[in-house]
Amino acid sequence: MNDKLNITIKIANQPPIPLTIKRDEEELIRQAESNVNRLWSAWSVRFNTSPEAILAMVAFQFAKLHAAMSAEQSKTMKALKELNADADRLLAGDNNDDQPTLGL
Repeated sequence: MNDKLNITIKIANQPPIPLTIKRDEEELIRQAESNVNRLWSAWSVRFNTSPEAILAMVAFQFAKLHAAMSAEQSKTMKALKELNADADRLLAGDNNDDQPTLGL
């Protein structure tokens, strides 16, 4: 079975964009397309500026969201590593009072 799929997406007022994607990514791609188009439509009504400027604003909004989520993921991964190290110390029987336990 072919794990690739040819689809076409339409973003804002731009020409259709043909894509070849993995089949299991289609739902994610369609959701991203929908999210961009909804925000573009709302902002097109709200702001009196060019479609290109609106599209740039939308791109910036999603880039900002991505950066924020990446920063949160980094914090979460750091906290998980610390909790894992604390759990390893507890399991090894190393209960020094100087060491925090379970990140508390």
